Amino acid sequence: MQTPTTTGRFRWRIVALLFLATTINYVDRQVLSFTMTDEVFRKEMLDMAPDAVLTKEATDRFKVLYSDVDAAFKFAYAIGFLLVGWLIDRIGTKRGFSLGIIVWSIAAALTAFVSNMAGLRWARALLGLGESANFPSSIKTVAEWFPRRERSFANGLFNAGANVGIILTALAVPYLILHFGWRSSFLVTGVLGFGLLAFWWFTYSKPEQNPKLSADELAYIRSDEETIVPLKVSWGKLLGYKQTWAFAVGKFMADPIWWFYMTWLPDFFNSNDALDQKLDLKSFGIPFLIIYVVSDAGSIFFGWLTTQFMNMGWTANRARKTTMLICALCVVPIFFAAQTSSLTVAIALIALATAAHQGWSANMYTFASDLFPRNVVASVTGIGGMFGAVGGILLALLAGRIITSFGYVPMFIIASCAYLIALVIIHLVLPRMEPVRAEELTNEFV
Repeated sequence: MQTPTTTGRFRWRIVALLFLATTINYVDRQVLSFTMTDEVFRKEMLDMAPDAVLTKEATDRFKVLYSDVDAAFKFAYAIGFLLVGWLIDRIGTKRGFSLGIIVWSIAAALTAFVSNMAGLRWARALLGLGESANFPSSIKTVAEWFPRRERSFANGLFNAGANVGIILTALAVPYLILHFGWRSSFLVTGVLGFGLLAFWWFTYSKPEQNPKLSADELAYIRSDEETIVPLKVSWGKLLGYKQTWAFAVGKFMADPIWWFYMTWLPDFFNSNDALDQKLDLKSFGIPFLIIYVVSDAGSIFFGWLTTQFMNMGWTANRARKTTMLICALCVVPIFFAAQTSSLTVAIALIALATAAHQGWSANMYTFASDLFPRNVVASVTGIGGMFGAVGGILLALLAGRIITSFGYVPMFIIASCAYLIALVIIHLVLPRMEPVRAEELTNEFV
């Protein structure tokens, strides 16, 4: 049998392309969580005079309204996830992802021109609609370019772009806000998306259409001997499989926690009176660099770990669930982050939890390509992403209200137990990871 070292490594360039796309995707979505700590931005969104005093009552009102804005993003993200998965499986990864990049880049740039919370809600909703294309496109691309045994590692690598995006945002956006005003941060990051669009369009192609890919590497990529299924498989048909529900549960329980980190961590470090040191726009950079470098390492390490287990002869079921159990256990201590007075301890606990989440996420995304033929991977990923976004909507609507009433402790308790509960449900729904055979899927129209 051919080995990876003798067949070529061009496929890893595709992972690098997906890494870049995910990085820019997260830069565009993460800008707001840092901008919301800016006093000028808060006053403008609340329609307050520049010289007005931002009282605690006004700050709490802003946080509740900010929760609603975040929910609007996730609502559109949920709808987009479902539609874009269906669309990508029909028009192809290249065109489907290009459309998503166009929409999210326009939305990111338009945010620079909003003047109140209502406008911000609409801009973020459009952003969510466009950004929903990233993961269905990327997971389908990995399924097209990698054999099954390498997919968790490939997913872990491109998924690490999420953390790099947050790091770049934490380093660059505060500088832009402090020197050029908050509107500049949205304009600059929106332009990045249009650069990505050109790079993606002129770089990506399917393996069979890429002249730089050797015949040996193409044969290795297709070594799973996966049967191609008809393109039109209905959502109803896919929802009839327990494999789809196992994937959806994992997304519904875990995705909201990751979005909570992205949305609220800057405010947690900026407003948490329990900490011995608070962070602001001038000091976010290094702590967030630490958190998301560790998170990056977790994405890659836990993707690699599953691959190593499988190379040792473990089944995909045992390897993935064991890795996910380790990830779930690593998140448990985070409840203490909201109770400690030490900024260092809080950063360490959050870094461990975010690393574990990224490892969980890398393995969850591989569920779709492990359990379904690659022609329907984007649709399944879209369904799972939609469930994750629905969970995110529910938590987003509650987060601002919980935080203003009870502080961050309840939110971190929810985070600490969500993954273990999810893994138990996944195992009950799908005790063994048995792939859906191509022959079971029918050529139905949605």
